[in-house]
Amino acid sequence: MLGRGLRKEFPNPKRIGCPGAEVLKKIASRKMPLSEVEVWLDHLGSCSPCYNDFSQFQSGYGRRQMRRLLALAASILILAGLAGWALVPKQKKPLATETAMLDLRNRSIPRGTKPNPAEPPLGVNRAAAHWSILLPFGSNDGPYDIRLLAGSGELLVSTKANAKLIDGVAVIHISVDLSSRSPGQCVLRLTRNGSQESSYVVELR
Repeated sequence: MLGRGLRKEFPNPKRIGCPGAEVLKKIASRKMPLSEVEVWLDHLGSCSPCYNDFSQFQSGYGRRQMRRLLALAASILILAGLAGWALVPKQKKPLATETAMLDLRNRSIPRGTKPNPAEPPLGVNRAAAHWSILLPFGSNDGPYDIRLLAGSGELLVSTKANAKLIDGVAVIHISVDLSSRSPGQCVLRLTRNGSQESSYVVELR
C-alpha cells in the first residue's frame, strides 16, 4: 500500500530537487555508500517520479543479479564436477564434489562472537566439499580467517581465503570435510584484518 501511494501521491512534473538517473541507479544497485544514500531518502519518499524510476532500476538490477548468481553457481558446479571426474580413477570411493552456497547478502553484520538471534540458521549439507560464501552487502574484499565451531566449542574448520568482488558482492570459496560430522548447529566466524569479526549460525544437515 505504501509503495502504491508513493507512485502517485507526490507528483513533481518539473523534477525539482531530483538527484538524476545515475544517482538513482547507484542507490538501486547498492553501489552508493549508506552515508550518501541517506541524503536522498527524504526526497525519494516525497517525489513520485523519482520513486517510480528507483523502483524500475531496482527491479532491473535484481533480475540481472539473479541471472549472474545463477550463472556463477552453474560455473562452480561444472568446475567442481570436472575436478571430481578427473580424480575418479585415483579414488577407491566416490569423491564428494557438492558445493554449498551460504547466502549472507541480506544478513546483518553482527560484530563479535555472538550471532544475531533474530536471523535463522543457514542450512548446509554435510556432504558438501566446497562452500561459496556470499558476504553481506557492503562487505570488503581481501583476506579473511574462516572458522566453524561446533556447539561444544570444538573447532571443525579453520582456514584462510581471499574474498573477491563479483558483481558488487564479496564472495569467499573454501573447501571443507564435514561428511563424518553429526548434524547440528555450529557457529561460522569470519574475521577480516584480524579484528573485524562477525558470526552466523550454520545448521549441518
